[in-house]
Amino acid sequence: MANHKTNTEKVFIEIETTELSSAHVRILKTLNKMLVHVMTTDEEGEYFDGSAEAMRMCASLIKQARFIQEVEDSSIPYDEQALEYSIDLLQDQMNAAKVVTYDC
Repeated sequence: MANHKTNTEKVFIEIETTELSSAHVRILKTLNKMLVHVMTTDEEGEYFDGSAEAMRMCASLIKQARFIQEVEDSSIPYDEQALEYSIDLLQDQMNAAKVVTYDC
């Protein structure tokens, strides 16, 4: 396992929530905690399960976006199309070994 410098300070993330529902805020808080857990766990099972849960929460937020509410009368399943597009793009980046990394 690679040694990484650990940060002993807290990071405060501020998000404008006036246009978000209470459910959106709860999912964002839970997602933040799950991402920290995924980044810090030493257990393989927790790493994989946490990663899957984080992706599921992202998908849930996408499906609950305001845009989806605005076009709910449309016969086009925008939420499903957005998720499929995102997954296709991620798969393409993974296959090309071009998944974006920051500060690594």
